[in-house]
Amino acid sequence: MLKDKIVIVTGGSGLIGAKITDDIKTKRGKAVNFDISAETCQEGDSFKCNISDVESIEHCVDKVFSKFKRIDGLVNCAYPRTSDFGEKIENTSVESWRRNVDLQLNSVFVICQKILKIMQAQKFGSVINFGSIYGVVGNDFNIYEGTEVCPTAAYTAIKGGIINFTRYLASYFGKDGIRINCVSPGGVFDNQDPIFVNNYSKKCPLGRMARPEEIAPAVSFLLSDEASYITGHNLLVDGGWCAI
Repeated sequence: MLKDKIVIVTGGSGLIGAKITDDIKTKRGKAVNFDISAETCQEGDSFKCNISDVESIEHCVDKVFSKFKRIDGLVNCAYPRTSDFGEKIENTSVESWRRNVDLQLNSVFVICQKILKIMQAQKFGSVINFGSIYGVVGNDFNIYEGTEVCPTAAYTAIKGGIINFTRYLASYFGKDGIRINCVSPGGVFDNQDPIFVNNYSKKCPLGRMARPEEIAPAVSFLLSDEASYITGHNLLVDGGWCAI
Protein backbone atom coordinates (compact mmCIF):
# COMPACT_ATOMS: atom_id res chain seq x y z
CA MET A 1 0.00 0.00 0.00
CA LEU A 2 2.86 2.37 0.81
CA LYS A 3 5.66 0.29 -0.71
CA ASP A 4 8.95 2.21 -0.79
CA LYS A 5 7.32 5.58 -0.10
CA ILE A 6 9.50 7.99 1.89
CA VAL A 7 7.27 9.62 4.51
CA ILE A 8 8.35 12.17 7.12
CA VAL A 9 6.32 12.00 10.34
CA THR A 10 6.74 14.91 12.74
CA GLY A 11 6.17 13.91 16.35
CA GLY A 12 6.78 10.30 15.40
CA SER A 13 7.75 9.41 18.96
CA GLY A 14 4.43 10.57 20.41
CA LEU A 15 1.24 8.76 21.37
CA ILE A 16 -0.31 8.89 17.89
CA GLY A 17 2.85 9.53 15.89
CA ALA A 18 4.49 6.29 17.00
CA LYS A 19 1.48 4.30 15.76
CA ILE A 20 1.59 6.17 12.46
CA THR A 21 5.26 5.31 11.90
CA ASP A 22 4.53 1.67 12.79
CA ASP A 23 1.60 1.52 10.37
CA ILE A 24 3.63 3.04 7.53
CA LYS A 25 6.34 0.45 8.10
CA THR A 26 3.77 -2.36 8.23
CA LYS A 27 2.53 -1.20 4.84
CA ARG A 28 6.11 -1.36 3.53
CA GLY A 29 6.81 2.35 3.50
CA LYS A 30 9.84 4.17 4.92
CA ALA A 31 8.76 6.27 7.92
CA VAL A 32 11.21 9.02 8.88
CA ASN A 33 10.64 10.29 12.41
CA PHE A 34 11.20 14.01 13.12
CA ASP A 35 10.97 14.43 16.88
CA ILE A 36 12.76 16.53 19.47
CA SER A 37 13.12 13.43 21.67
CA ALA A 38 14.45 11.21 18.87
CA GLU A 39 18.07 10.48 18.06
CA THR A 40 19.49 10.99 14.59
CA CYS A 41 20.52 7.67 13.06
CA GLN A 42 22.65 6.73 10.07
CA GLU A 43 19.84 4.75 8.42
CA GLY A 44 17.93 8.00 7.91
CA ASP A 45 14.72 6.88 9.60
CA SER A 46 15.06 9.08 12.68
CA PHE A 47 16.14 12.70 13.20
CA LYS A 48 16.35 14.79 16.33
CA CYS A 49 14.30 17.72 15.04
CA ASN A 50 12.88 20.74 16.84
CA ILE A 51 9.77 21.32 14.79
CA SER A 52 9.45 24.87 16.17
CA ASP A 53 12.91 25.86 14.90
CA VAL A 54 13.24 26.86 11.25
CA GLU A 55 16.92 25.91 10.97
CA SER A 56 16.29 22.50 12.53
CA ILE A 57 13.47 21.80 10.07
CA GLU A 58 15.53 22.89 7.07
CA HIS A 59 18.56 20.86 8.14
CA CYS A 60 16.58 17.67 8.70
CA VAL A 61 14.53 17.96 5.50
CA ASP A 62 17.70 18.58 3.49
CA LYS A 63 19.27 15.47 5.03
CA VAL A 64 16.29 13.30 4.10
CA PHE A 65 16.16 14.61 0.55
CA SER A 66 19.92 14.20 0.14
CA LYS A 67 19.73 10.57 1.23
CA PHE A 68 16.58 9.43 -0.57
CA LYS A 69 16.43 11.96 -3.48
CA ARG A 70 12.69 12.40 -3.01
CA ILE A 71 10.01 12.88 -0.36
CA ASP A 72 6.73 11.11 -1.04
CA GLY A 73 4.79 12.12 2.06
CA LEU A 74 4.66 14.37 5.10
CA VAL A 75 2.56 13.83 8.22
CA ASN A 76 2.36 16.81 10.58
CA CYS A 77 1.58 15.05 13.86
CA ALA A 78 3.88 16.96 16.24
CA TYR A 79 2.14 18.68 19.14
CA PRO A 80 4.56 21.20 20.70
CA ARG A 81 3.09 23.40 23.43
CA THR A 82 3.98 25.53 26.42
CA SER A 83 4.01 24.30 30.00
CA ASP A 84 0.92 26.37 30.81
CA PHE A 85 -1.09 24.91 27.93
CA GLY A 86 -4.41 24.05 29.58
CA GLU A 87 -5.05 27.28 31.44
CA LYS A 88 -8.54 28.75 31.36
CA ILE A 89 -8.98 31.47 28.76
CA GLU A 90 -9.31 34.19 31.41
CA ASN A 91 -5.90 33.17 32.80
CA THR A 92 -4.13 32.79 29.44
CA SER A 93 -1.52 35.45 28.81
CA VAL A 94 -1.09 37.05 25.40
CA GLU A 95 2.49 35.77 25.40
CA SER A 96 1.31 32.19 25.95
CA TRP A 97 -1.30 32.49 23.20
CA ARG A 98 1.28 33.84 20.74
CA ARG A 99 3.86 31.23 21.67
CA ASN A 100 1.48 28.32 21.15
CA VAL A 101 0.31 29.65 17.80
CA ASP A 102 3.98 29.94 16.84
CA LEU A 103 4.83 26.46 18.12
CA GLN A 104 1.91 24.65 16.50
CA LEU A 105 0.38 26.58 13.61
CA ASN A 106 3.46 28.39 12.36
CA SER A 107 5.60 25.25 12.49
CA VAL A 108 3.12 23.53 10.18
CA PHE A 109 3.47 26.44 7.74
CA VAL A 110 7.28 26.31 7.83
CA ILE A 111 7.66 22.58 7.18
CA CYS A 112 4.87 22.54 4.58
CA GLN A 113 6.50 25.41 2.70
CA LYS A 114 9.87 23.63 2.72
CA ILE A 115 8.61 20.22 1.65
CA LEU A 116 6.02 21.45 -0.84
CA LYS A 117 8.81 23.15 -2.82
CA ILE A 118 10.42 19.73 -3.17
CA MET A 119 7.13 18.07 -4.08
CA GLN A 120 6.39 20.82 -6.57
CA ALA A 121 9.62 20.04 -8.41
CA GLN A 122 8.85 16.29 -8.24
CA LYS A 123 5.26 16.82 -9.41
CA PHE A 124 3.96 14.38 -6.80
CA GLY A 125 3.51 14.04 -3.05
CA SER A 126 0.97 13.78 -0.25
CA VAL A 127 0.74 15.86 2.93
CA ILE A 128 -1.40 14.99 5.95
CA ASN A 129 -1.99 17.69 8.56
CA PHE A 130 -3.58 17.04 11.94
CA GLY A 131 -6.72 18.87 12.98
CA SER A 132 -9.16 17.88 15.70
CA ILE A 133 -12.88 17.61 16.37
CA TYR A 134 -12.45 20.92 18.21
CA GLY A 135 -11.24 22.52 15.02
CA VAL A 136 -14.62 21.58 13.52
CA VAL A 137 -17.20 21.97 16.30
CA GLY A 138 -17.38 23.86 19.55
CA ASN A 139 -16.25 22.42 22.85
CA ASP A 140 -18.67 20.50 25.04
CA PHE A 141 -17.64 21.78 28.47
CA ASN A 142 -20.05 19.41 30.23
CA ILE A 143 -17.69 16.48 29.78
CA TYR A 144 -15.04 18.20 31.91
CA GLU A 145 -17.28 18.69 34.94
CA GLY A 146 -15.83 17.14 38.09
CA THR A 147 -12.30 17.12 36.68
CA GLU A 148 -9.35 19.50 36.49
CA VAL A 149 -9.16 19.11 32.72
CA CYS A 150 -9.59 22.37 30.83
CA PRO A 151 -9.72 22.56 27.02
CA THR A 152 -7.44 25.33 25.79
CA ALA A 153 -8.81 28.15 23.65
CA ALA A 154 -5.62 28.34 21.61
CA TYR A 155 -5.97 24.67 20.67
CA THR A 156 -9.32 25.19 18.96
CA ALA A 157 -8.08 28.26 17.09
CA ILE A 158 -4.92 26.48 15.95
CA LYS A 159 -6.67 23.32 14.82
CA GLY A 160 -9.36 25.27 12.97
CA GLY A 161 -6.61 27.22 11.26
CA ILE A 162 -4.75 24.07 10.26
CA ILE A 163 -7.89 22.55 8.73
CA ASN A 164 -8.56 25.56 6.54
CA PHE A 165 -4.86 26.00 5.73
CA THR A 166 -5.03 22.43 4.43
CA ARG A 167 -7.83 23.42 2.06
CA TYR A 168 -5.80 26.40 0.83
CA LEU A 169 -2.77 24.19 0.13
CA ALA A 170 -4.88 21.57 -1.65
CA SER A 171 -6.35 24.20 -3.92
CA TYR A 172 -3.00 25.84 -4.63
CA PHE A 173 -0.88 22.75 -5.25
CA GLY A 174 -3.43 20.53 -6.99
CA LYS A 175 -2.06 21.58 -10.38
CA ASP A 176 1.29 20.13 -9.37
CA GLY A 177 -0.09 16.68 -8.65
CA ILE A 178 0.22 17.12 -4.89
CA ARG A 179 -2.54 16.09 -2.50
CA ILE A 180 -3.00 17.76 0.89
CA ASN A 181 -5.50 16.39 3.39
CA CYS A 182 -6.26 16.60 7.10
CA VAL A 183 -7.05 13.98 9.73
CA SER A 184 -9.07 15.15 12.74
CA PRO A 185 -9.20 12.66 15.61
CA GLY A 186 -11.70 12.65 18.39
CA GLY A 187 -10.55 12.10 21.96
CA VAL A 188 -7.74 9.56 22.20
CA PHE A 189 -7.38 7.50 25.38
CA ASP A 190 -4.20 8.31 27.29
CA ASN A 191 -5.03 7.38 30.89
CA GLN A 192 -7.00 10.58 31.46
CA ASP A 193 -9.11 11.29 34.54
CA PRO A 194 -11.66 8.42 34.72
CA ILE A 195 -14.49 10.92 35.20
CA PHE A 196 -13.57 12.64 31.94
CA VAL A 197 -13.20 9.32 30.12
CA ASN A 198 -16.65 8.24 31.32
CA ASN A 199 -18.27 11.56 30.40
CA TYR A 200 -16.67 11.54 26.96
CA SER A 201 -17.61 7.94 26.29
CA LYS A 202 -21.27 8.50 27.21
CA LYS A 203 -21.59 11.24 24.59
CA CYS A 204 -19.63 9.54 21.81
CA PRO A 205 -21.86 7.40 19.54
CA LEU A 206 -19.37 4.51 19.64
CA GLY A 207 -19.35 4.72 23.42
CA ARG A 208 -15.61 5.07 24.00
CA MET A 209 -12.49 7.08 23.28
CA ALA A 210 -10.23 6.23 20.35
CA ARG A 211 -7.14 4.07 20.59
CA PRO A 212 -3.99 5.59 19.01
CA GLU A 213 -3.67 2.68 16.59
CA GLU A 214 -7.14 3.48 15.21
CA ILE A 215 -5.95 6.86 13.90
CA ALA A 216 -2.93 5.58 12.00
CA PRO A 217 -4.68 3.61 9.20
CA ALA A 218 -6.61 6.71 8.13
CA VAL A 219 -3.30 8.52 7.69
CA SER A 220 -1.78 5.66 5.71
CA PHE A 221 -4.82 5.53 3.44
CA LEU A 222 -4.63 9.24 2.60
CA LEU A 223 -0.90 8.91 1.94
CA SER A 224 -1.44 6.00 -0.42
CA ASP A 225 -2.26 5.87 -4.11
CA GLU A 226 -5.64 4.43 -3.15
CA ALA A 227 -6.57 8.01 -2.20
CA SER A 228 -5.29 9.42 -5.49
CA TYR A 229 -8.43 11.52 -6.10
CA ILE A 230 -8.82 12.83 -2.55
CA THR A 231 -7.44 16.24 -1.68
CA GLY A 232 -8.58 19.13 0.49
CA HIS A 233 -10.49 16.71 2.71
CA ASN A 234 -10.74 16.69 6.50
CA LEU A 235 -11.21 13.07 7.57
CA LEU A 236 -12.89 12.83 10.97
CA VAL A 237 -11.79 9.77 12.94
CA ASP A 238 -14.01 10.53 15.90
CA GLY A 239 -16.34 7.64 16.65
CA GLY A 240 -19.25 9.74 15.41
CA TRP A 241 -18.63 12.71 17.73
CA CYS A 242 -19.28 15.34 15.07
CA ALA A 243 -22.33 13.50 13.72
CA ILE A 244 -24.48 14.61 16.66
